[in-house]
Amino acid sequence: MKNKLIFWTMCIACFLNVSAKAQQKEVLAATPPMGWISWNLFEGNISESIVMELADAMVENGLKEAGYEYIILDDLWHGGRDANGKVFPDPHKFPNGMKVVADYVHSKGLKFGIYTDIAEYTCAGMVGSLGYEEMDAQTYAEWGVDYIKCDYCHAPEDLWTGIERYEKFIKAVRATGRPMVFAICEWGQRAPWLWGAKVDGQLWRTTWDLRDTWEHGQYNNGHNGIMEALDRQVGLEKFAGPGRWNDPDMLVIGLNGTGASSSANGANGCTVTEYEAQFGLWSLLSAPLLMTCDIRNMDADTKRILTNQELIAVNQDELGKQASRIHKDGAEEIWAKPLADGSWAVGFLNRDNDKKRKIALDIAQLGFDGQVKVRDLWLHKDLDFKPSAPIKLTVEPHQCRVVKITSIK
Repeated sequence: MKNKLIFWTMCIACFLNVSAKAQQKEVLAATPPMGWISWNLFEGNISESIVMELADAMVENGLKEAGYEYIILDDLWHGGRDANGKVFPDPHKFPNGMKVVADYVHSKGLKFGIYTDIAEYTCAGMVGSLGYEEMDAQTYAEWGVDYIKCDYCHAPEDLWTGIERYEKFIKAVRATGRPMVFAICEWGQRAPWLWGAKVDGQLWRTTWDLRDTWEHGQYNNGHNGIMEALDRQVGLEKFAGPGRWNDPDMLVIGLNGTGASSSANGANGCTVTEYEAQFGLWSLLSAPLLMTCDIRNMDADTKRILTNQELIAVNQDELGKQASRIHKDGAEEIWAKPLADGSWAVGFLNRDNDKKRKIALDIAQLGFDGQVKVRDLWLHKDLDFKPSAPIKLTVEPHQCRVVKITSIK
């Protein structure tokens, strides 16, 4: 334990003392990645034609215009390795090869992502990248991959092995010369926020897989609702910034209980209010916004939530600050995120199951000492408050109201 604490302290020091040379490099994922990823809805039922349909839908449904850009394949795209060890996709699912798929995605002005695991096998038992780091990195570059999600199933549990394996693979990815965003996915079990940036990852999972439910009441591999994931972001804000993001996992908005793994253990979907809350909270947290619902066929509420431009602007704010929880009193919480223009985005969250609550914020907590403009980012309108008076909002059960507070000078 003592040696582990010493190591973590060293990691934090390295993290906080980024060299001038590193700062001069192009920043990959300067804002949190936005896109769509296949696992929750399709699992292994993914194919070339489906990916192309999703790319079409991303453009036609206004998602690209809203800021979403990645189409990411998760597990079970694999066919195997050829006699030379080169990985290839399932020939039935991807008969024309992966480069054709990536080229089609690129033709729509979008980016293409892929999945692997830094072990012998992936979580679903496909070929992993351990021992093939250089070959796989070069193959992905040749295919035109822009984003790599790298899981940690079937790998040793200790801290050092995880760091060493990810560092080796990321070095191989960088050696290709192609700028590929690298997403570390070891579920927060080895505190990747302490070392993920040092090994040149752009984002790292902070939780187990998120399920399509508001709250499970317990947290483990198999039980992780929106509220359990939220609780695990407290205190991580100091590790986030441009090119280094805490990832509380995918958006479950619009799944409505249709995902297979996301619906495990009684996670049968959320209400519209709860889906709104996830989007508002993930925007405040500067979390990656990776959709998992069927974007080819979205209902009006799903599209409204996912294309809320005022909240997307909060998520994509160039300052890159993650919200902090500045108030908690039982079921009442306030999360606040500073923005590049000097304003603040603030979330008023009511975790109560059946009672609405009035939640108040003293704007002096955020450094305001005069008149402010308060804009509701869900209602898309300015609210009326007396100068310097506390902001009091009525918040429904499981609702997160998000406002932008701007000083009036």
